[in-house]
Amino acid sequence: MLKYQRNNLVRMKEWGDPLFCLSLRGEAGLAGSKKGGVAAAVWELAQPYAEKLGLSVWDVRYVREGGSRFLRIYIDRPGGVGIDDCEKMSRAVSGPLDRLDPIAESYCLEVSSPGVNRELTRPAHFARYRGAQVAVRLIRPLPDGRRNLHGRLAGFAGGDVILAGESGQTRTVLRKDIASVRLREDDFVEETEET
Repeated sequence: MLKYQRNNLVRMKEWGDPLFCLSLRGEAGLAGSKKGGVAAAVWELAQPYAEKLGLSVWDVRYVREGGSRFLRIYIDRPGGVGIDDCEKMSRAVSGPLDRLDPIAESYCLEVSSPGVNRELTRPAHFARYRGAQVAVRLIRPLPDGRRNLHGRLAGFAGGDVILAGESGQTRTVLRKDIASVRLREDDFVEETEET
């Protein structure tokens, strides 16, 4: 990870993902009042810069963790994203973000890959990975105590996820019950149960 602290560049490594952090101070918070909020405004701003770099924006999240706020831009490209891609994207959007001024308080800008076990959050993600193995984390355990399910992504409709098990049976998991859906790579996910 490269971490920008004001004008000082410090090389760091975190979780093996290429990641860049730019400490920014917003003033007016203009984008926060637009429909869709900060993430939607930043997505709209970032996508043209990503395209110029041969990348796409996978997701944008504005979160609070502890006492700090983070603006996370996840980028992707066929064949994967490297640390150079994250650095170029971070440098490309930092000036325009200063001008857009989407956040009133200090925040840290992070640009990274969505990773091997990327979270599927948008209809386009589910369409792209239909047929792939996924892990679904539930908000609450099922009556039998299971909270983690896995199977082949057979469909996605209105936020509900349709999983197919090895024997071909399907199970619809309602949107209201889903905490997260991630691509499943056996070497990298926590223990899950068959649907």
